[in-house]
Amino acid sequence: MKPKGRYPYALPLAALLLIPGNAAPTSAGELEIGGSVATEIRLFPGDASYNGQDRSRLSPSIVVVPEFIYPLNDGDDTLTFTPFARFDPHDERRSHVDVRELAWVHLDNSWDTTVGIGKVFWGVTESRHLVDIINQTDAVENTDGEDKLGQPLINANFISDWGSFGVFVLPGFRERTFADDEARLRGPKPVQADDATYDSAAEDKHVDFALRWSHTIGDIDIGISQFHGTSREPVMASVTRSDEASVFRPHYDIIDQSGLDAQLTSGSWLWKLEAIARAGQGERFGASVAGLEYTFYQVAESAADIGVLAEYLYDGRDKNAPATLANNDVFFGARMTLNDEQDSSLLAGAVIDNVTQETFLSFEAERRLTDHWKAEVEARWAVNVPEGGFFSGAENDDFLMMRLARFF
Repeated sequence: MKPKGRYPYALPLAALLLIPGNAAPTSAGELEIGGSVATEIRLFPGDASYNGQDRSRLSPSIVVVPEFIYPLNDGDDTLTFTPFARFDPHDERRSHVDVRELAWVHLDNSWDTTVGIGKVFWGVTESRHLVDIINQTDAVENTDGEDKLGQPLINANFISDWGSFGVFVLPGFRERTFADDEARLRGPKPVQADDATYDSAAEDKHVDFALRWSHTIGDIDIGISQFHGTSREPVMASVTRSDEASVFRPHYDIIDQSGLDAQLTSGSWLWKLEAIARAGQGERFGASVAGLEYTFYQVAESAADIGVLAEYLYDGRDKNAPATLANNDVFFGARMTLNDEQDSSLLAGAVIDNVTQETFLSFEAERRLTDHWKAEVEARWAVNVPEGGFFSGAENDDFLMMRLARFF
């Protein structure tokens, strides 16, 4: 589906301008409505690599993320609903609707429960979130793996002096999203996402389980987790489609994964670690990310803080596991927070392969324009990509993204 007319960006801009400016939360105990609408434009400086791919250098889209919160029983219970919708005229699969959250949450003095569809994040490192395994990656949203699909779950957390102990029952699996055959960022081959295969005979109906214990001991925050179920990372098998085209078909293994995350806070220093051991995708393997962040406060007698980051990434998986860039890499980055009224911030970083020097670069910046408007800029690009490298086949799909969001 291609944009028609001379001004394909008029619709996203008009949608933003039509959002009312006085949509505010209602009084306590009543329905609270919030959320955002945003227009995005991605700029691809390079030409498309493959025949049939969209040749547009500019690709617009619209994102709508409303939020509904209904508190009950003096706040002990809450109903939450966060749908998500994106329209992208250049990628039919990126035009999608998802329920990020639709859940009942109950809070008590020593325990809490969540039932429905939710999002759960585990992890402390910057460059890679190894232990974060509950939600599936929404890969059509971005290439950094930060966007997640909503996950059906039943979760109970028990809190004591010995820490918080969480139990997760995950009744149903979400397949990873992939770019359309004709879209940019699809990679060297189209992905036949609607023909995935599974280890489990139950396929996407398999019930997964997870446990997690977390605690703060002095200056150390620590978490230990165990997961059994369908891997969120698919193995991409090369197959020939009925039209004789060579494509990738996702295969989802049943895995067991043990995870550890820890962070030590010492003055201006943060020392971070994430590590996993996984079985079920080739030989059992371990992987880890370890590093630090040091923050310079009130730089040059200003309100700005600058943090410098460094991490080492190791992964011992074999060729039977999903491919990864981060098998022997280093990450360097910097974070600046201006601490101004506009909440201005930026983050830049690079992941560098120690053997091939293949490098993935990223940049993010955001600034609040008014109480309701925010501007964001992101860039992702790869350099020094060798033949057969992780980004081989997608090295022409570097992009700059500009987003203007309206909050209500």
